[in-house]
Amino acid sequence: MPDFVREGRLFRVVSFAASHRQLLLRSDATAVDNTDTRVEVYFGHVELMLLRPIYPKGIHVRPASEAEFAVLKERHDLPAGDAGFTWMIEPGGDSFVVSAAPAWREADREFEDPSLFDFSQPWPPDFPVEYGSVG
Repeated sequence: MPDFVREGRLFRVVSFAASHRQLLLRSDATAVDNTDTRVEVYFGHVELMLLRPIYPKGIHVRPASEAEFAVLKERHDLPAGDAGFTWMIEPGGDSFVVSAAPAWREADREFEDPSLFDFSQPWPPDFPVEYGSVG
């Protein structure tokens, strides 16, 4: 799947582990946005990121276009080789992550349940889950 789009959901940055270079964005089920699943997007091997702490209207994770990367390359002194590893987070292109290909998971989970990317848990889990990657 080349893009990952979840509009109309509140997403937030829930963790960044600098020592492991891992970033996790999450949207929990809420009555406000009328959702009943948890969605998580995982970025591994993060090199650089420019993020908002909250995305109240959803996210659109996709590879950066050539034009977008050219602007980011100039602005942030990115090496040309990062072009294939640069992911835009919003439709307008204001947020981005330079990392390995993002992965996503969606399942019916409670707020207090562990992350869908809790790598200490068996995979696949014993509950229904949808998953994929971007790029």
